[in-house]
Amino acid sequence: MNGNPPRTDNPFQDAEPQDDVISPEAPPARGSAAEVARLTAELEASRRRVDQLARAYQELEKDREEFKQRLTRERERMLDVERGKVATQLLEAVDELDMCLSMSGPEEASGLAKGVRLIRDGLLSKLQQAGVERLQLVGQPYDPNTAEATDMEITPNPEEDQRVVSEARAGYRLKDRIIRPARVKVARYIPPANA
Repeated sequence: MNGNPPRTDNPFQDAEPQDDVISPEAPPARGSAAEVARLTAELEASRRRVDQLARAYQELEKDREEFKQRLTRERERMLDVERGKVATQLLEAVDELDMCLSMSGPEEASGLAKGVRLIRDGLLSKLQQAGVERLQLVGQPYDPNTAEATDMEITPNPEEDQRVVSEARAGYRLKDRIIRPARVKVARYIPPANA
């Protein structure tokens, strides 16, 4: 031959093993127990930080949901207030139509009276569809939260004391809010004089 070593297909066959490569079967080097303890401590600290961040994220998500719900409730409340304002305006128009019908007389059967009655009934039905309810107070105990007492009627019956006798103006509610209190006459018990 020419004095050169024979060539092989694997160029790393004759190479010396490197000292810095650690094989899985190799025993751990000295001082690695301290390194393992340090890495374990770092791992635990990282896990605690991840848990802390996860809890913070969950709290943030919970706060965001509560904020969205609060905004929704506030928006609904504002819409109800505006609906109440519109309903109050329409109720004033209904009152004027009622006054017009009362002036025409109960026996009036003219076309104008029928038309006014149809308009009044149509407005009331639209208000009912929007959630406006008429308060039924006659015969009920007087409640200053739902009605204004404008007159008093004396009664000899003690069971009728502080009961609503009649309405001067109807009261209305929208959901759980009174949009217009009723004006009512309230009975007041006064014992009959002993004769």
